[in-house]
Order: sequence, then structure tokens, then C-alpha cells
Amino acid sequence: MSNLTKTSATRSNGSTASPMATRGRRLSGLNWLIWRQHRAGFWTLLAITAICVAWLVYQRTELINQLTAQGWPDSTPDKWLNGEHPQQFQFVGWSLGFIPIVLGVFLGAPLLAGDLENGTAKLVASQSVTPIRWLATKLGISALVVIVCTAALSVAFGRWWGPVKYVPTALEWSDGAAFDNTGPVPVALALFTVVGGVAIGMLLRRTLISMVVTFAFAVVVQLVWSYFRLDLGHVLTVTTRKGISHGAFPQIPQNALEIDHWYISGSGQTYGWGTCVAHKLSEKVCIQKFDLVGWKVDYLPMSQMSSMQWFGASILFALTAAVTVFIFIRGRKRIV
Repeated sequence: MSNLTKTSATRSNGSTASPMATRGRRLSGLNWLIWRQHRAGFWTLLAITAICVAWLVYQRTELINQLTAQGWPDSTPDKWLNGEHPQQFQFVGWSLGFIPIVLGVFLGAPLLAGDLENGTAKLVASQSVTPIRWLATKLGISALVVIVCTAALSVAFGRWWGPVKYVPTALEWSDGAAFDNTGPVPVALALFTVVGGVAIGMLLRRTLISMVVTFAFAVVVQLVWSYFRLDLGHVLTVTTRKGISHGAFPQIPQNALEIDHWYISGSGQTYGWGTCVAHKLSEKVCIQKFDLVGWKVDYLPMSQMSSMQWFGASILFALTAAVTVFIFIRGRKRIV
């Protein structure tokens, strides 16, 4: 391994060019070795990403043409989309949500588990390259490929959804199909899942079992993330004291996500919106019995989407950094 860079090239006039002059900016040494070892997976990811980005760009062009034909952006939003596009947004967003799982299972889990299982790690330990440098190169190149792929897909999907992001029928901003596939979230989710898979592979040292455990880990990460996603925002509240009739219900900002709503009494006490039905009371009797004077509504405005994404991504980046530190500590003590 230490002799990887000892190459030379001969020019047509018989003189010998230096290795640096021949290689230019090409990968060399350990970087070249790691890339060559995993080149099939890396090139596959890059090629699939390029195809997906090209398709998303095409879809955005088609969407803009349709919107323009409907008078966008001057016409009313209810005329912008037909029934086909909302379904496409949902399906594509749902499909992109599997990317962190796929990357964790097929890139993260085998990255070290394969070398530990087939003995490559022992060969590395016998060379002049230190285990820490080997780990850093493996993780660095893999992380770079993951960042490039997920960031490109995030930008492409965001630009496709962007012209109609304020149309609720297109895609709810708080839904995972939109929230988890735009901004920094897809990059953060993918990195955390991949690095988690690498750590699992290092501990289990067997490729197949590492992939199975990483799949379970990635699914749990997705479930926990979806459960706490809305907790990343700051819930706002609006109250009214104009009665509980339908016309007295408070107005919240356009595209805001309603979290919950209650009746409010004259004393400020809240009652669930199903109180009257639960007690089998007519509206008039219910108002008198509980002294209902208005509504209380909790909601999240769409303006918080970006800050929620960055806050959530920063948590995932911190967890990724913690797992990475564990990998290096473990690798320095016991890599073979």
C-alpha cells in the first residue's frame, strides 16, 4: 500500500515525467485505493442520482408549462394543478424517503464490515497507513458521495415543488414527503443513517448481519424522526371570544398546520372540541352549561419550515459527529 504512488510515465521523446505531472489532480495513494475498492457502489449512486435529478428537472419544466397555461402566478391557486401532479409529488416524496435506509444498508453497513470479515483490515494494519487514516479516508470519501447525491436530490425536488409549495393540495409542507426531502434534512438523515451503519458493521464484523441490523436501525430512525418532527417548531396560539358558531372559528395563516383546537369558557378554561357531542348536548345547552365563549387554536405557520429543518438537521449532524468519534476511538483501539 505504501508503494501505490511509486509510478512514472514516459513521454514520447523518451524523457520521464514526474508522477505528479502525469496524475494531475487524479486520486492517488490511499484515496485512489478506497475509491477503487468501492467504485462500483459510488458510481452507481452518482449515476442514479444524475438520472433522478434530470427527471426532476424535466418534471419542473412540465409543471411550469402547465402553470403558465393556467395563468400562473396571477390566477387563483385552485386552477394551477390537475389531479395528476399532487399524486406525483406524494409518490416521489415517499420514494425519496427510502434513500437514507438504502444508503445505510448498502453503503454504510458493508463499508467496514466487509473489510473486517474478509481480512482486508488485517492487510491495512500491516502497511504503513495508520488505522485512523484508513478510517478517515473511508468515511470521508463515502460521506462526500452521500452529501453530493442527497444535496442534489434535495435541490432538484425543492425546485420542482417550489412553484406550488403554497398550494395545500399539492403537498403539505409538514408532511414527510416535503419536509424530509428539501433543505438540509435529507443530507442529515442520510449521513446519520450511513455513519450508524458503519458503526454497526464495525461492531458486528459480519456483512450480512450488519446490513439486517442497519435496516432495523434506519427504520427506527425514520419512525422517531417522523414522531418528533413537529416538535421542532414553536407552536403558536390564537383565541377568540365571539361564540362557537362555525363563522366564529378563528382564522390562522394560510397553509398553517392546525395542531389542535378547543372550546374556551368565560373563565379561560378549555374543553375538548367534542365536549358537546360526548355529553349528548345540543349546542345551545352546551354553551350554557360550560359557559362557552369562543375557541382556542394551536398551529404551526409555514414560515417556520426552514428553521425547523435546520434545527432538526443540526441535531442529526451532532449525532452523526458523536457516532463518528466513537468509530475513531473504537478503530484506534481495535480495528482487526
